[in-house]
Amino acid sequence: MRDMTMVTSAHKANGTSSIPLNPMTPEQELATRVRLAQALQMSLDPNEVLSLFYQHIQALVSLSGILFKFGSGASDLKIGRECLHHCDYRLTTDEGYLGEIIFSRSKRFVEAELITLEFLLSSLIYPLRNAIRYQTAMRLALLDPLTLLGNRVALDSALHRELKMAERHQHELSLLMIDVDFFKKINDEYGHHRGDLVLYEIARGIQSACRGSDITFRYGGEEFVVVLGKTGAEGAKIIAERIRQQIAETQIIHNGKSIGTTVSIGIATRHSNEREHISDLFERADRALYIAKNSGRNCVISSDAITTSS
Repeated sequence: MRDMTMVTSAHKANGTSSIPLNPMTPEQELATRVRLAQALQMSLDPNEVLSLFYQHIQALVSLSGILFKFGSGASDLKIGRECLHHCDYRLTTDEGYLGEIIFSRSKRFVEAELITLEFLLSSLIYPLRNAIRYQTAMRLALLDPLTLLGNRVALDSALHRELKMAERHQHELSLLMIDVDFFKKINDEYGHHRGDLVLYEIARGIQSACRGSDITFRYGGEEFVVVLGKTGAEGAKIIAERIRQQIAETQIIHNGKSIGTTVSIGIATRHSNEREHISDLFERADRALYIAKNSGRNCVISSDAITTSS
């Protein structure tokens, strides 16, 4: 693997051989760097930056694929296909380790091509760093810092997207509004720091009880929202009950004492043959939650059941 702090070559990459070098002229280097830099500045999406890089260098070094492994541990980005022969580079800036980039193809890389790749990588590092930094900032802007769930901004975006999908494909869509029972008492008795820990554990409990396709948010204070795509009233009730039981069984130990809590849950379902505004869906879920809170708490109430009974 070669180490790129900006562009510094280390040991030879996999499968290299020595041939006479044919370096670019200074004019060619400048023109290539300018064209590549202009292209890479067109996007702040890491996947698109790498795709642009891949497209623009093909005329100079033929590649079958690029694999980028984020230093942060995020999912790898893959462009093209992976082949037998590859050369690997660690990308590092003055701010630290950015990630590892792997170029591959079916035939061996020669030394002249590796020199060209290293030259071109010097134009990729900072646009890629800026794109990763931007994506990280955007992701953090949509997260609640305490629970690491989506925040209100993320919820609004997800609901608009899910509602459009449900209307287009005539799917059902359900919404769970979850409120922690007697949370003020926990804060008063154990302090806000311990209250924050309770909220964090409840967030983990909600996520563990949900399916992989369900989206969980912290709505504010001690309230949470779960968006259930392609889920009708009965399916939503099953998931809500699973969440309620999970939280009721969760115990947090503080100074040798066990802190337990429960949640009340309201459900609203947008049926496949209906058109409904997001605010109306929220209002029905909130009304169901209000009834759950006034029915002894630690229970699940569906707005459909309210409508049927009335």
